[in-house]
Amino acid sequence: MPTSEDVSTKDHSAVRNRSAVRSLLRLWPYVRPVRVRLFSAALVAVVASCLGLVIPLVLKWMVDGPIADGDKGGIWLGALYLLLLGIFEAGLFGFRRWLVARPLAGVEAAMRADLYRHLQRLPIAFHDRWPSGQLLSRGTTDLMLLRMFLAFPLTFLLVNGTTILVGFLILLMQEWTLGLVLLAPVVPLVILCSVFEAKYSLVARTAQDQVGDLTTVVEESVLGIRIVKGFGRHRSQALAFRALAQRLRGTELGKARLLAGIWALIMVIPEVAIGAALVLGTVQVADGHLSTGTLVAFLSTALALRWPVESIGFLLAMSQESATATERYFEVMDTKEETADTEAPAGKGAATGGGSDGLRFEGVSFRYPDAKAGSVPVLAEVDLHIRSGETMALVGATGSGKTTLTALVPRLHEVTDGRITLDGEDITLMPRQRLRELVSVAFEEPTLFSATVGENVRMGAESADDAALLRALDVAQADFVQDLPRGVHTEVGEQGLSLSGGQRQRLALARAVVGRPRFLVLDDPLSALDVHTEALVEAALRRVLEETTALVVAHRPSTVMLADRVALISNGRITAVGTHQELLRSNAEYAWLMSGADAEGEAAPGAGSDTGAEAVEGSMR
Repeated sequence: MPTSEDVSTKDHSAVRNRSAVRSLLRLWPYVRPVRVRLFSAALVAVVASCLGLVIPLVLKWMVDGPIADGDKGGIWLGALYLLLLGIFEAGLFGFRRWLVARPLAGVEAAMRADLYRHLQRLPIAFHDRWPSGQLLSRGTTDLMLLRMFLAFPLTFLLVNGTTILVGFLILLMQEWTLGLVLLAPVVPLVILCSVFEAKYSLVARTAQDQVGDLTTVVEESVLGIRIVKGFGRHRSQALAFRALAQRLRGTELGKARLLAGIWALIMVIPEVAIGAALVLGTVQVADGHLSTGTLVAFLSTALALRWPVESIGFLLAMSQESATATERYFEVMDTKEETADTEAPAGKGAATGGGSDGLRFEGVSFRYPDAKAGSVPVLAEVDLHIRSGETMALVGATGSGKTTLTALVPRLHEVTDGRITLDGEDITLMPRQRLRELVSVAFEEPTLFSATVGENVRMGAESADDAALLRALDVAQADFVQDLPRGVHTEVGEQGLSLSGGQRQRLALARAVVGRPRFLVLDDPLSALDVHTEALVEAALRRVLEETTALVVAHRPSTVMLADRVALISNGRITAVGTHQELLRSNAEYAWLMSGADAEGEAAPGAGSDTGAEAVEGSMR
């Protein structure tokens, strides 16, 4: 699975060539609904910031007027003006905060909802490649960064830029020679900020990807805590976590060094310019070419511009982090969803429709999307017909393609060539919702959710009533549910780990049969059951299989006996089809698989097949 070094390595070269502005502009569709309040908040902030520039003008009036004339009333009046300006400025900034708080929370919520919805529609191949921690960090940390960017840096890049422009106009109007002294650092500052932006964007991207890696390790450790404890791997897991944490720490320190460097330069260069202006202004006051009030106002304005100038480094850093967060978000959002329901892949025939033809595989081949060109396909030219109402067992050695073949029926993967039909209708021409109402599945790994027993089972048929729920639990021999604290209303916990493997498998089977599906696909549904429970489940399952068309992956003779016929799959191809007894007597590989012989300790397929058949027949008596 990809990590920060392979999911996004390709993006590090792209970061050098991309524009942060262009990346952030992709947020516009989410921002557009709240643009009025955001623009209003920015306008309010600009007015509030520019009010701060009026204060030096009031000081100039006070120094050259009431203070110089000894007018105490004028001094108190000036103090009142300053107080009112300060209160009004603070009130405007508070109003700005109120304007943006609610809409930006809505923007974050909308983006998170879109991401979650999109993840549900992405093909299984995507989820096979991407670590869950990388996806979690994009849906949490990255979106929080974007909300903070829209609330603060975005606004204040505009506010501070406007403040600096207005401030320098005031400085030049007061004394243009001193104003030029303060303008001198602009060129070196622009160059420094450009270099900083290029370097910081790379480090910010690396840090965000490493957070995703760290999240993956934490999640896997929590979900696999039984393995960690069972094998005493606390130390190795802690060391792995520490290594990733140290790597992230190093990256964050690199970010801090870059930010400290640019901030130091942004602070020092303007300070030097202000010092030079102070010396030059003092000389002009001494020579009588400049009034004391003008010098006070000039220096006060220059000092008022310190924060807008010094904050540039901080705002650029947050903007770069937000740009990389935007890229990470849209890396997922730009991934193509499963093909639209109305589109038929090239080369697919139209649906024949009608009738009760059952389930057909016609020349089906499959190769994973990320497989190398020319590689051997997982499935090749599979032709198989499961008649309507029939149960077909699918048998094969590990890695022969059984699970992959069953995953093609509900379109968890798309066939590479050929087609699959249900009662004569090509599944690629069906809306997915309808297809997955017709086809119900139970996977080998019985995944449960943090919900009640009833909610987990009803995922197989949302409209199932209580009677259908109890019937499904009865078929799956899940009578243990009645002994739970709240029966079917008991929360099973994350991944259903509060239950045993056999209990989870029975609930997964109940989920598959609760909706009485027309087509049923079961991937070794009884592997975790003890012999006695397996016999009870098989007896109940026979009744269900009589009402449906089923494909059942089987590894044991007892499961095979549920089927009307058996298909043997070997190296991605169907090599034999017949009844259990027919294949036992005619196919050496099948007899070997059913005998339970070890490939290294027993006869290989093709040798001693009669002995294998006799052993299996004996075990079934």
